[in-house]
Amino acid sequence: MQPANTLRFALNDRIEDAEVGPAHVPLALLGQFQNDVGEFLAGSGKDVNLNQVMVAIEEGSLALVAVGLLTATTLWADVQQLQNSAQLGLIDPKRAAVMERWQVAARKNPHRRYTLADQSGAAIIRVDADSDYRDQTAAVWVEVSKYLHGQITDLGGTSKANVHLKLDNGKVLTIASTQKLLGDEELNRLYKPAVLRISAEENLQSGELRNLTLLGFEDSQPSWDATAFGELVRKGTQAWADVPDDWLESLRSGQG
Repeated sequence: MQPANTLRFALNDRIEDAEVGPAHVPLALLGQFQNDVGEFLAGSGKDVNLNQVMVAIEEGSLALVAVGLLTATTLWADVQQLQNSAQLGLIDPKRAAVMERWQVAARKNPHRRYTLADQSGAAIIRVDADSDYRDQTAAVWVEVSKYLHGQITDLGGTSKANVHLKLDNGKVLTIASTQKLLGDEELNRLYKPAVLRISAEENLQSGELRNLTLLGFEDSQPSWDATAFGELVRKGTQAWADVPDDWLESLRSGQG
């Protein structure tokens, strides 16, 4: 599909024996629809600046017409993918989440319908009780083991033990643990750089982690034991004490 400048989003429904439109729409539904349209346009990559997109509200249904989308190449690529409802897992995850919400809402309400149309008014995408934009989120989650670097900002818990790890990008992850694992830890890890070994489920598309569980703490830097090193040197010196120096020199020179 070639990028265009205009994309029309329409919501059709019937509430209290009247068609939904600009003059007859519950405030909550209006707000949710506006948020969904904004999330769909922007996507995860923010390739559409919502501050620069002009929107017109049309009669006949609750319709928002977005203008200024000619350079939004990833948006139009995803719209093209949505011609096939089975390819929901191939588009931007935020846009996929909007489509999943619309599909769930349409199946609960036979009057509900969502339509995306081009600038000529021709419908490109239609979500209703008969469409099949499936929730494919579960298909892209896999079990992984990872090492996470960051700073521990909190750990413990009376009923549910967990660790709060602040990553380098500022995001804070809550990682489930056990009281025994935290109780057996000898070092004070709080407010210090740490490396955590965890198990989790990872989304293959977005990289998002869920169901994080602590497996153990790792030393971020190798510990140095001068006494142990000295003992190794002493044993090595003793073991090689009876070896002639000229033989060692021949090995070093490659002539042995």
